[in-house]
Amino acid sequence: MAGKELREGFTTGACSAAAAKAAARVILLRQPIREIETTLPNKKKVIFELKRCELTEDKAICSIIKDAGDDPDCTHGAELTAEVRLNTDNQIILKGGEGVAVVTKAGLGLEIGEPAINPVPRKNITEMILEELIGSAFSGAEVVISVPGGQEMAKKTMNERLGLIGGISILGTTGIVKPYSTAAYKASVIQAIQVAREYGETSIILTTGGKSEKFAMDLLPNMNEVAFIQVGDFIGTGIKTAIKEKMDHVIIVGMIGKLSKMADGVMMTHRGGSSVNTKMLARIARSIEMPEPLCEEIEKANTARHVLDLCKEAGFFHITTKICEIVSHNCSKHGLGLRVSTYMVDFDGTLLGKFEAPEGWGIKEEISE
Repeated sequence: MAGKELREGFTTGACSAAAAKAAARVILLRQPIREIETTLPNKKKVIFELKRCELTEDKAICSIIKDAGDDPDCTHGAELTAEVRLNTDNQIILKGGEGVAVVTKAGLGLEIGEPAINPVPRKNITEMILEELIGSAFSGAEVVISVPGGQEMAKKTMNERLGLIGGISILGTTGIVKPYSTAAYKASVIQAIQVAREYGETSIILTTGGKSEKFAMDLLPNMNEVAFIQVGDFIGTGIKTAIKEKMDHVIIVGMIGKLSKMADGVMMTHRGGSSVNTKMLARIARSIEMPEPLCEEIEKANTARHVLDLCKEAGFFHITTKICEIVSHNCSKHGLGLRVSTYMVDFDGTLLGKFEAPEGWGIKEEISE
């Protein structure tokens, strides 16, 4: 990759889990500590330095400053704080404190009224605390995650529009922040496709991140590992480079949020103003003759995931296949006729829909510099 190698950072979820683990250890040791080794959701072990470490009679409070690496967002430098009380209740209860948003709308994969701590961070926080409790007299804990200044940070996000009120979300699927939104990452996408071509690959799989790549590898176990390329938000760059490198076939694997943007013709899925167009999704629903009341609900939906939930509940799940078909046609158009197939997966890797482009679909052309 041209230029210096990009430095990865850590997610709010990874920092929260590490802070919670540290607080649990401090209670058990009855003395402060300076750092904590934690296991990220991707199973990598990392040592975090503690910013805050306080112990009282019945609780401990520890915090970690988030380092977003070379792709700092509005939460870079945020202080992820965990207040932990241990008990013998055989469960880990998670609560949101200052600066952590509360869910007020459906379609976010979380219950309304719950703190905006996403499923993977919830699991990571729980596992890290339980790891500390092994062999102790305790079997459960009450954990309050807070982010001082989180409400102000949230003004730079779409949280309020999505119904996440009062702060930021605790996010992350791997624990690692990859610097997607830089010219250097874009260059790495181009290089990865060139490497695949050097290895003789004429079919590549473009994914939007680490989790979708893992799911893609499960779906396509016979493909060479070098053919799997994380394009992040740069799907347009991936398609354009595939044409330049004379690829025969591109398979896009992603979840409904990013695929919905691609279906709307957006080839840079992180850019400002590229929120999911639910009116467009409603038009797709009408094109496949879904009931009008459902189409109206889709148009008013909060997120693409909410659309998926609505369609699933109504028994009209075939919209996923239609979205995949439109993505393939849009990417083929942007890629000057490249044969493009699209697979949609859910957050557990289950295949929800796919469009398999037939042989001879699309006309390959050169792209001028």
